Amino acid sequence: MLRDYQQRAIDQLYEWFRSNTGHPCLVSPTGSGKSHIVAALCKDAVKNWPDTRVLMLTHVKELIEQNAEKMRLHWSNAPMGIYSASIGKRQLGEAITFAGIQSVRNKSKAIGHIDLCIIDECHLVSHKDEGGYRTLINELLEINPNMRVVGLSATPYRLGHGLITDKPALFDALIEPVSIEELIYKGFLAPLRSRVTELKLSTEGVHTRGGEFIESELQAMVDTSDNNDAVVDEVISLAEDRKAWLFFCAGVDHAQHIKNVLLKRGITAECITGATPKAERANILSEYKAGRIRALTNCDVLTTGFDYPDIDLIAMLRPTMSPSLYVQMAGRGLRPKSHTDHCLVLDFAGVVETHGPITNVKPPKKGGSGDGQAPIKVCDACHEIVHISTEACPNCGAPFPIREKPALELRDVDIMGVHGTPMVVKKWDWMKCYSKTSGTEMIKITYYGGLSDKPIKECLCIKHGGWAAQKAVQLLTILLNRTGQFMPVDGDINTLCIQMNKVASPKEIEYRMEGKYARVLYRKFE
Repeated sequence: MLRDYQQRAIDQLYEWFRSNTGHPCLVSPTGSGKSHIVAALCKDAVKNWPDTRVLMLTHVKELIEQNAEKMRLHWSNAPMGIYSASIGKRQLGEAITFAGIQSVRNKSKAIGHIDLCIIDECHLVSHKDEGGYRTLINELLEINPNMRVVGLSATPYRLGHGLITDKPALFDALIEPVSIEELIYKGFLAPLRSRVTELKLSTEGVHTRGGEFIESELQAMVDTSDNNDAVVDEVISLAEDRKAWLFFCAGVDHAQHIKNVLLKRGITAECITGATPKAERANILSEYKAGRIRALTNCDVLTTGFDYPDIDLIAMLRPTMSPSLYVQMAGRGLRPKSHTDHCLVLDFAGVVETHGPITNVKPPKKGGSGDGQAPIKVCDACHEIVHISTEACPNCGAPFPIREKPALELRDVDIMGVHGTPMVVKKWDWMKCYSKTSGTEMIKITYYGGLSDKPIKECLCIKHGGWAAQKAVQLLTILLNRTGQFMPVDGDINTLCIQMNKVASPKEIEYRMEGKYARVLYRKFE
């Protein structure tokens, strides 16, 4: 049985297919059960269209096994095979094939006609028309030009390239059926709590390449005896009775050194790297999940394909410019626990200050095109596009943060960004308005509370283009679905506002002011 938002994802996908050509990406947070969505989609496609052939691709064996396991759970006698050298199976010819890209990247002729290609962790697909995924997909499209590709990702962006829909990327649209906030509210995810750490790992003097810190320089900067001793001592002092610790380190040597310090302090610990033999890795993870190992250290290994709900402490020792890596690391702590209601995140690396709350991470900037256009930035409050030198937004008056002094000071709630000021809502008002600088149409929603409550204004910039517009359209879609309104999000704004003014408002909101406008963090409907 699918959860409501999982069925919503499939319904929105089919709706998109009915109105569009091309290849969409389903954006679904870590822990939302993407493998259940995949299984239900495969079952629905094959049962309703018996000649359909589905290829499910991903990059690690653990995800192949998870997706195949969920397929059997939803459909015990599903016509499916697995093609993966790391699993030791090479099964082709069934209606549904779960495969590792490394094993099938040159097997398009053997695979043959495919109607639906699903890619898990699709942010790994190259923006450029190159690489294993793009090569295989191009060859499969030659066999069947009508093949549809569906991506799944919690982080639909790539460092140095921007959104995975920025051309010449493979994907054409993002479909976001559910948010982290909704999943936490409904109890499907556990919140994270961050805490100030006394030690801050410095990246001063560390160079970048391709938009990310050079690993050798980064590891040399953070992996020192003094740092490692201080980190472990502070973790022990803050951990209290937490039972499953996970450390993200800056390199293989760093991970091993942190493990050694933990052992010296009497903490049972192990280290997993890309070179750890499969049998040894499986044994370590089994002991960790059984509670016989308290701490695991790793570098770039336990970010995808590793799920242990009872992780209750994450120590981030790996500074990164990649918002995707940041969200993947934090996501290991989002699953509901058997023994506590949250996961503590200790951010020694400053990644929360760098990227913001995981509920509102901004995608990385797209690489320059050399067209000589003036650099711009986007207002966080109203999404107005302005020149990079602007100190305050001309549309809503919100000041832009001074780069030299980060606006975020790490507090217990910062990593989630889901706590704000509550207000009981009596009614709401929808109206069309215009950007003062560009004249672009926008939707303004005003929430009215009691007589002493200041009205809260929220702006949906659905026609601004780029990331701001995509997020606004996704929010508008959610609001239409929750209020039972079946209207096109790209239709006439006046008509839409007239209709929404006839609909009951949420009973309560929680908001945070960002200049003239608010960011509504939570809406409670009847």
